[in-house]
Amino acid sequence: MKPTREQAWQILTEYTKTKALLQHALAVEAVMMHFAKLAGEDPQQWGVIGLLHDLDYEQFPNQHCHKTAEILAEKGVDEQYLRAVCSHGFGICTDIEPRSRLEKTLYTIDELTGLINAVCLMRPSKSVLDLEVKSVRKKFKQPSFAAGVNREVIQKGCVMLGMDLNDVIAETIAGMREAAAEIGLQGNL
Repeated sequence: MKPTREQAWQILTEYTKTKALLQHALAVEAVMMHFAKLAGEDPQQWGVIGLLHDLDYEQFPNQHCHKTAEILAEKGVDEQYLRAVCSHGFGICTDIEPRSRLEKTLYTIDELTGLINAVCLMRPSKSVLDLEVKSVRKKFKQPSFAAGVNREVIQKGCVMLGMDLNDVIAETIAGMREAAAEIGLQGNL
C-alpha cells in the first residue's frame, strides 16, 4: 500500500501526540514536497514519507526507525516507504544508507528543519517567513546552539545530494515557509 496523506496523518497521530513532534513531521513533510517539486518527483509520496519518518520517536525512542518500519509493515505499507524512513537514521540508528534522491533529501533535511525551527524561535519575529540563510549559517557554526542537531549529518547529506549547504538551507526555508502556520512559525509579522 502507498498511503494517502490522510492515511499517513492517521497513522502518525495514532503514535504521536506531542505538538512539537507533530509540527516537526509537518515541517519535514512540507520540505520534502518542496524538494520533490524541484526534482520533478511525486510531491505526495515524498510528503507522506516526510510525515511518517519519526512515527516511532515519541513512544519508542530507543527503537527509532526500526519500530517505524515494523508498524508500517504491519499496516501493509510499501517496502519503498519503509526503506526511506529507515534510511534517515543512517549511521545513527540504522545501517540503511540513503540511495535515492528522496532518501538523501530526507536524511539531509530532517536535522536541518530542527535547526531552522530553533533559529526561528530565537528571532524577534518568531517566523520562518523573514528568515535568511545567513542567520541559519551563523547558528549552524555555533555547536552550543540547538546542540541536539547533528550538523555532521546535514553536511554529509549535502554531499550526498551534490548541493551546497547554503542552497540546501535556502530550499529548506522555502519549503518550511509553505507550511509556516501549520508548523507554528508564522510568527508575529
